[in-house]
Amino acid sequence: MVLKDKNLNIEDFSVVDLFCGVGGLTHGFVKENFQVDAGIDFDNTCSYAFEKNNNAKFYHEDITKVTGEQLDKIFDKTKRKILIGCAPCQPFSIYNSRSSNQTKLKTNDEKWKLLYSFAKLIEETLPDIVSMENVPLLVTFDKGKVFNDFVENLKINNYHVSWSIVNAQDFGVAQRRKRLLLLASRLGEIKLIDKTIQNGKYVTVKDAIGHLPAIEDGVCHPDDMLHRARKLTDLNKKRIQATKEGGSWKDWDESLWLECHKKESGKSFRSVYGRMKWNDVAPTMTTYCIGLGNGRFGHPEQDRAISLREAALFQSFPEDYDFIDPAKPMSSPAIARQIGNAVPVELGVAIAKSIKQHLSEINYTN
Repeated sequence: MVLKDKNLNIEDFSVVDLFCGVGGLTHGFVKENFQVDAGIDFDNTCSYAFEKNNNAKFYHEDITKVTGEQLDKIFDKTKRKILIGCAPCQPFSIYNSRSSNQTKLKTNDEKWKLLYSFAKLIEETLPDIVSMENVPLLVTFDKGKVFNDFVENLKINNYHVSWSIVNAQDFGVAQRRKRLLLLASRLGEIKLIDKTIQNGKYVTVKDAIGHLPAIEDGVCHPDDMLHRARKLTDLNKKRIQATKEGGSWKDWDESLWLECHKKESGKSFRSVYGRMKWNDVAPTMTTYCIGLGNGRFGHPEQDRAISLREAALFQSFPEDYDFIDPAKPMSSPAIARQIGNAVPVELGVAIAKSIKQHLSEINYTN
């Protein structure tokens, strides 16, 4: 049976997370005491971390092939439904948003059909509440068609829809990360909670990782397998040593420059090989965030790139979040990809709190 005609609390809902990855969004809901019954993702390497940390079942499935009937069986049938998810955002990245690349994408809807599959599953299962997270460029991609189609599908199915573009640093994440957050409900008006960080008092790099023990490049801390940094070449070691806190390749002697830095077109890439600042937030974590040459991913003072543990903390994962399956060989690139692709946990908390606020308002108006 499905509960009806009563004051609604979070105990009345079953949550399923589409495109769940290692569970960043799910863990935000877990922290707010929602019952997350399952996550679905095509990347089976995420199954260990998702299940280990969230007391929920991982389904290794291609979302484009999942039917509404299959999804309905995953929800707790005695409860109402909340469907959450972040479709992989590579099609809507800054690179792919350029007109030349959009032309290529328009000839291959495989690149964005995941969002249409998300919309189809909503239409077939009609959860009471939906949350969708993605990159801001989704709003303008292909003149807004993909996003507008998603919103229109919700409205046709009697959802109240709100969306906004936020910066994760405003919700307690030690990282600049602009995201599109959409909330939809068939129960009434719904909106995102107000910023939880006021007056610019953000969680800084030092707040997030300053307590961790020092390590050298290429070395793993003996008490934490995730606190390991990639080995640097001798040349890159000289480069990071020549870089001041908050600095970049512009601090170097020209003998250390890359060929691209000598070209006019390369001078705009100021973040590459850069160090973070202790008293600022970190840059956006990517799937390559443990590579010194992939952005401003240098430790503020130690001569290395950030470790996997530090990347996870910048994504606001708890320090005891377990990413390493003891039954399989550890792959640092795979875990970096999982961390970089995740929804920051504290952003998940903000979404969960928004739904709590929504239920409180619905109960009050009833």
